[in-house]
Amino acid sequence: MSGAISDLSARMILDSRGNPTVEVSCFVDGELRGQAAVPSGASTGSYEAVELRDGGEHWLGKGVVTAVSNVNGEIRDAIVGMDPSDQNAIDTMMLELDGTRNKSRLGANAILGVSMACLRSAADGPLWSHISSGGSVSLPVPMMNILNGGAHASSNVDIQEFMVIPHGFDTFLEGLRAGVETYHALRGLLNEEGLLGGVGDEGGFAPNLPRNEDGLRLVCGAIRKAGYSPGKEISISLDVAAQEFYGNGKYRIDGQSLSGSELGSKYSDWIDRFPIVSIEDPFGEDDWESWIEFTSNEGSRVQVVGDDLYVTNPERLSRGIQSSASNAILIKLNQIGTVTETINVINMAKEAGFATIMSHRSGETSDDIIADFAVGLNSGQIKTGAPARSDRTSKYNQLIRISDEVRDYSQLF
Repeated sequence: MSGAISDLSARMILDSRGNPTVEVSCFVDGELRGQAAVPSGASTGSYEAVELRDGGEHWLGKGVVTAVSNVNGEIRDAIVGMDPSDQNAIDTMMLELDGTRNKSRLGANAILGVSMACLRSAADGPLWSHISSGGSVSLPVPMMNILNGGAHASSNVDIQEFMVIPHGFDTFLEGLRAGVETYHALRGLLNEEGLLGGVGDEGGFAPNLPRNEDGLRLVCGAIRKAGYSPGKEISISLDVAAQEFYGNGKYRIDGQSLSGSELGSKYSDWIDRFPIVSIEDPFGEDDWESWIEFTSNEGSRVQVVGDDLYVTNPERLSRGIQSSASNAILIKLNQIGTVTETINVINMAKEAGFATIMSHRSGETSDDIIADFAVGLNSGQIKTGAPARSDRTSKYNQLIRISDEVRDYSQLF
């Protein structure tokens, strides 16, 4: 698409938790061509790019006036006049303007909003097709978070997410339907057991449970109640988010204080007894030894996914590749802060034989850009919450629209 960026405009909007976030509009030759909203995490890795917040009393310290001002001031002045199709040049310009390793001066939320808005403004046709640049594409297998705990829920459950993966189907729509039916079956099962209460940040149910293992039991029961075969048509994925219950070299889970090796043995026992095919963040973000040991022991049986471990950062991913700390990586745009860096990390992971999973954040908006990224970059998997609440279903609905044009459904597990 010809033309030059003529203006950038940022504003504050609210995310799915009712907190301020940044939305950016990109104008090309005086016409609005691209708009994007930035998500926010709850259980964030300490190595993530910095989300700039104002502090103080307004908005409980979570205001984004400074980040918005940075877009409307310094960043706008630097970007206006550039070619919107030159994503690398746009992102490089912002990195140089910021001048820090973690985007702490201008804010990753400001930089990412501009990066995504410019990407959209350059697309002449479907965004997924623009992102793919003619490469292979497919619809991702969804990882659907149907039971919440940890930092995403007010419950006593340590594990942050219990997800279902509908992989035993021929089309995305069939897989989505199976996941949705399982979600509603879990609601019924929880109601029968007197456990039905509220939902967590990502739309999954958030019951109090005697043990974390009961979450696995309930999810298996929901799969069967929906009429599907656990492990054959629908399997289970966990996001443990172990950093949240790690301290002084020990993991506090189910009232126990475990070493990394002991926790790994607990996971191995669960893998033996439940149809678990993926475990995300089984250990803390700096407990490399436990990651390496567990991946060596179980990497042939299960997908070991680094989120807090890597934070979509090429330097940390490089260490993980060299040490065989995992065999998969979660991809979150706002962890690294630009479109270009995100694509580079995905390519780096694929070259190393890692599986890649495009992911939302717990504080989301109705922006559905990660659906296009998952298809356009052929990530194979997408993690975007329960099939409930518009901040989550917007991504599923966009994938349904894309399925009118893209037929291939990733075959995994």
